[in-house]
Amino acid sequence: MRFAVVQRILGILMLVFSLAMLPPMLISLLYNDGALLAFFVGFCGIFVTGGLCWYPVRRQKRELRLRDGFLVVVMFWVVLGLLGAVPFMLAENPHMSMTDAVFESISGLTTTGSTVIQGLDDLPKSILFYRQQLQWLGGMGIIVLAVAVLPMLGIGGMQLYRAETPGPMKNSKLTPRITETAKALWFIYLGLTVACALALWAAGMTMFDAVTHAFSTIAIGGFSTHDLSIGYFDSTLIEMIIVVFLLLSGVNFALHFMAVKRKTIRIYLQDTEFLFYVMVLVTVSILASLVLYSTETYSDLGRAISKGIFQAVSIGTTAGFTTADFSIWPGFVAILLLFSSFIGGCAGSTGGGIKVIRFLLLIKQGMREISRLIHPSAEIPVRVGGKVIEPRVVEAVWGFFALYVASFVMMYLALSLTGLDLMTSFSAVAASINNLGPGLSAVASNYAGLNDPAKWILCFAMLLGRLEIFTLLVLFSRTYWRM
Repeated sequence: MRFAVVQRILGILMLVFSLAMLPPMLISLLYNDGALLAFFVGFCGIFVTGGLCWYPVRRQKRELRLRDGFLVVVMFWVVLGLLGAVPFMLAENPHMSMTDAVFESISGLTTTGSTVIQGLDDLPKSILFYRQQLQWLGGMGIIVLAVAVLPMLGIGGMQLYRAETPGPMKNSKLTPRITETAKALWFIYLGLTVACALALWAAGMTMFDAVTHAFSTIAIGGFSTHDLSIGYFDSTLIEMIIVVFLLLSGVNFALHFMAVKRKTIRIYLQDTEFLFYVMVLVTVSILASLVLYSTETYSDLGRAISKGIFQAVSIGTTAGFTTADFSIWPGFVAILLLFSSFIGGCAGSTGGGIKVIRFLLLIKQGMREISRLIHPSAEIPVRVGGKVIEPRVVEAVWGFFALYVASFVMMYLALSLTGLDLMTSFSAVAASINNLGPGLSAVASNYAGLNDPAKWILCFAMLLGRLEIFTLLVLFSRTYWRM
């Protein structure tokens, strides 16, 4: 293990992240909201900490190995989650405990969207902006952002990129050089953010709300500047704009890149994962709308459809925006929406969950095993989009699923051990590991009522989900440290 190299990169990345305090400082000056000192101290603290971490090992410029990349990624998210909590603890409104501040920070960076803050409408503008900005930075992975500039610092980036994006599609690159790949991803990400902000502004949001909600929409985060979330605006047009951009953000960004490069939408129609992704969300939307109307939850068909579509897409992509308290809707709809978050977005998107491609491979592998029962001697490959999937990839997906279920069960039991009821425990773990946000029962709208041990467990669940299980759990392996 090249600890000196890891320390150097961690220090550099912390120095870069300290710049995230500057925009909220400008917002605080503009609105004179009294939170300037909190962000100034946060900037100084993170910058100095990063400098102290980097300076002693500044001359260590050896190439990273993949195993070093895993440690950098995990350490960076953990350290950033802790340091990102500083403004929340120092601000007078809200003045949060360390546990609550860390929970809010990690929830933002992992784009989970769970919150312990009550009274969002009365918070300083700079604090609101900071929360949304955390999600935007976490959406595409702040490591990928750093990869785009690492060559200028004399550091190779492929190891970090592969460590940040584990899974069936992790070795695919949009361009021959990893730096250009990272830049391509961020240009697409930035372009969608600008387009979303302009659309929301034109639909009636203030510029501040449009920009901040564009941050959390493209990041599929779910944080809002209002307690009522998107329901605050009471606008079907705004809801449908957000639905469109959530759908786009839940798609593999490699598809967006290829569609722009080749100037054709056929790229999407030829992608099996995309088609399955759309089919799942359409099915959930139809079922939710029909049940909402048939049970007279909404007597107007148009309203039932708009509410059903918005909530199905918001929960299904793991954004977590709400226009109504879906936890009090008919039980079938509430559970259906929560379960749809387990599928989540496509690989290579900003969505959470198991990911569509993994879920699709699990189904195909299950169907293959059924066929093998009928034809024991037959060679039946798993195919996606006409391409044969290597057995090693299928095995990795099953391994991921097994670890996912085991981790879920252990955190579910741990959470119930803290005294929470079973529905709250189940939905809180599901919402956290899927990076969703809102759950059911006591965590339907807010996590403020949970005890501190439960919040720390959920912080771990958020990180586990954001780093897609393997990246974090590999550090708990004896083999990793023996190599």
